[in-house]
Amino acid sequence: MTGAMGRVILAKVGLDGHDVGVNLVAKTLVDAGFEVVYLGKRVSTDQIVGTAVDEDAEFIGVSCLSGGLGHFAVNVVERLREEGVDIPVIAGGIDEPGEIEKMLSAGVHRHLGPGSSREKVVEAFVSARDARAGSADPGPC
Repeated sequence: MTGAMGRVILAKVGLDGHDVGVNLVAKTLVDAGFEVVYLGKRVSTDQIVGTAVDEDAEFIGVSCLSGGLGHFAVNVVERLREEGVDIPVIAGGIDEPGEIEKMLSAGVHRHLGPGSSREKVVEAFVSARDARAGSADPGPC
């Protein structure tokens, strides 16, 4: 049964092994009423998208602190489009400002940088839900 706020797939992408932040995001989302499926570290785009489809997820969160976040997040968005699936992607971590703009332009719903508050995390996922329903204007946090 999905959480009252929706089911979220979270994954670390790339070679990043720093998972304290994504675990805090998971706890924050669970506390806010979301169901979280955490796939772990070094997860491929196909694993993320396949699990999101199989688990009937409402959201995907990808995390990377070692660079390349924009690249990986855009790959997830593109793979979702190839599958004909509309699931908002929220990216958390570090990348160059130009890369963050590119990923947002490519369809990533939000970017959350290091130090984002618990409130900003929850707001990003609620905003994604509202945008999907056509009642909010997504933008960077």
